[in-house]
Amino acid sequence: MAKIDRLLTYLKDNDGSDLHLAAGLEPRVRQKGCICKIEDEGVLDHEGLRALMCEIASPRAWQDYEATNDLDFAYAIEGVARFRANYFMQNQGAGAVFRIIPEEIIPAEDLGLADAISDLADLGHGLVLVTGPTGSGKSTTLAAIIDKLNKTYARHVVTIEDPVEFVHQNRNSTFSHREVGLHTQGFGPALRSAIRQDADVILVGEMREQETIALAITAAEMGMLVFGTLHTNNAAKTVDRIIDAFPAEEQNMVRLSLSESLAGIVSQLLLPTADGKSRIAVNEILLRTPGLPNVIRDGNTQMLASIIQSGKGLGMRAMDDVLFEYARDGKITAHDAYMKATDKARFEPLVDGQPG
Repeated sequence: MAKIDRLLTYLKDNDGSDLHLAAGLEPRVRQKGCICKIEDEGVLDHEGLRALMCEIASPRAWQDYEATNDLDFAYAIEGVARFRANYFMQNQGAGAVFRIIPEEIIPAEDLGLADAISDLADLGHGLVLVTGPTGSGKSTTLAAIIDKLNKTYARHVVTIEDPVEFVHQNRNSTFSHREVGLHTQGFGPALRSAIRQDADVILVGEMREQETIALAITAAEMGMLVFGTLHTNNAAKTVDRIIDAFPAEEQNMVRLSLSESLAGIVSQLLLPTADGKSRIAVNEILLRTPGLPNVIRDGNTQMLASIIQSGKGLGMRAMDDVLFEYARDGKITAHDAYMKATDKARFEPLVDGQPG
């Protein structure tokens, strides 16, 4: 048992999401969105922390960390959980953050996902994007969608991640989990290979670079179902972010390709519940309709709000509408809803009417 396992087990046992370790500080955990010190733990020094970090990294990975001062990998404690590890250097020495990845995938119905989100698993092709800031639960939502697909359809699913997070067991579908740096040199090469690997479904852990975005769109145009993530807060910003990743002279062609391939965007925030005991996902949902391709081709992303409003019967929802509903129903505080809302004036009566 590695020495760091004790701290990681504490994270799991105390319902934390992240373990923060840094030279010059006591170990800390994020619980329900807040970072707290672990009681009775002393300040970590640089050499002591490096020893903890080195013990669970492979020799090759540790060489990479020493050469670049950055490292991402996954670490598992059997019977406890898997963890996404990030190693870095900071002003007082070594640092590391571990994000817990539950061993068991939470089904969509247990997560309380809207039917319009879980039904994305039923698509035969197209590009589906799950977006939101870091720590908003994008990976958990995607895992639930893929889990439904796995239980329902016999498909070949290729996941490309850095590192691999949720590991799906082969049920009706067959999975090829590929980790960047371990099984492939990058998202681009892995995507090109997936197109030749008889993949029906491709999950791209993060669409950061122009090449990755272009290949994901191409795969969707070729008839595959492609899931990806972006760090954007709503549907309009997501479309703009994709187009802006390309040079100006290529953007019209990208708009055309995206208009033909985009099947849905789910934007997600994770907010504390009103009682402070848990957190709840808030989702904006955009689905493909006959009018969507024209809006994307014309670069008229401000019209996406109208498409969402007119598509409520299909399960589409605007972020501000869901924030307002959750605040009105007491699921989240009016203040938290106000802080995340776009149209803040709409939320001012709720804030004024809620006790401080």
